[in-house]
Amino acid sequence: MNESASHPLHWLNSPVATFEGAVPGTTSAFFRLSDLVAKNQLSPEVVNRLLWETGTVDYTWEVTWSGGTDDLSERAGSAQGWVIFLHGWTGNYTIWENLPGLVAASNHRLISISFDYNGFGEAKFTDETPSLDSCNPPAAMRAIESLIDLLGLRTPAEPRLPRVMNFVGHSMGGASLFYLNPMKWTAGQETRLAIAPALLLEDEVKKVFYTTLGIGISLVNRVHVFEIFERALKPQIIESLCAGSSPFVREAHSIQYKETPRGITAATFTAMGLLNNREIPRRFDLFRIVLGHRDPLVGLLPMMDFLSDLEFPAANIRVVAGTHYLFSVGADTVFQHAQNRELVVQDILDMHEKAFVMQRLGKLSTAR
Repeated sequence: MNESASHPLHWLNSPVATFEGAVPGTTSAFFRLSDLVAKNQLSPEVVNRLLWETGTVDYTWEVTWSGGTDDLSERAGSAQGWVIFLHGWTGNYTIWENLPGLVAASNHRLISISFDYNGFGEAKFTDETPSLDSCNPPAAMRAIESLIDLLGLRTPAEPRLPRVMNFVGHSMGGASLFYLNPMKWTAGQETRLAIAPALLLEDEVKKVFYTTLGIGISLVNRVHVFEIFERALKPQIIESLCAGSSPFVREAHSIQYKETPRGITAATFTAMGLLNNREIPRRFDLFRIVLGHRDPLVGLLPMMDFLSDLEFPAANIRVVAGTHYLFSVGADTVFQHAQNRELVVQDILDMHEKAFVMQRLGKLSTAR
């Protein structure tokens, strides 16, 4: 790497494209891991090791911040933290719409990053029929934590400056957050907000449904005569995923479903249905969950039973009137989903502030 690559965040100066953000006063930039290697911004050896370990061909993401195109390096240097957005099944980084921009506009010391990962978007698996252990929520979380380390996002500009990693996951992404490795994080270094987390450990009905759905898609992939059934099934899948969401989200899911190899889609659905990993660290002080009362994919009662068994704090659970996409505003959900979106933004900001203060007090006491 060249001399300008001495700082861990030097890659921020080499986006594929920079453009006006979805929220007024914000800017966004698109990055591709392979592009950063080609520009000599990241070590090929380190990147290739990550891709090999995660079984992924590439990673892509969008960075959003408050300010103009010349402000990213300055923002990054003084940032209090990052907000990492993780999408769900058959989604990609675009499904968050203006949420990353709303967060960045609300706190200018936060920078939002929306990733493609776990087989979707441009972060496809090298194997078009990946193993279930490579694409389930624990594996997805390990991959994201490794990517964060590779990009140097946890490195502060100077040792005494606290920096918080705020994770926001939806559906599959929300389920992944339960498996964050506590050994990598000290108190106040991370927060988690799981929106409609599709963790089905106590929902036998949904487990059977998703396992069957995954097997069905896999069968279509192997025996093409069944494609007529998939064409009939696809609208139902998209409707279940996107009920109550905006037309943009519906279209994004429809396109992503079409572009993703069937084997990857089948494996991720099946992995969610068959997941039985109950090794969930019970560290919930900076972990909040938002559930929708009319979510067809995440059963409210089974999820509440599961959280109760985990002894998850009642104060950290929010149930709102909404569907699986409770933060995306559709024509029939304008009133409630718009309010939910504001609550999600506020939850992110509140948890970040608590974590930031926690870290700052800890660093001050250590300095003494």
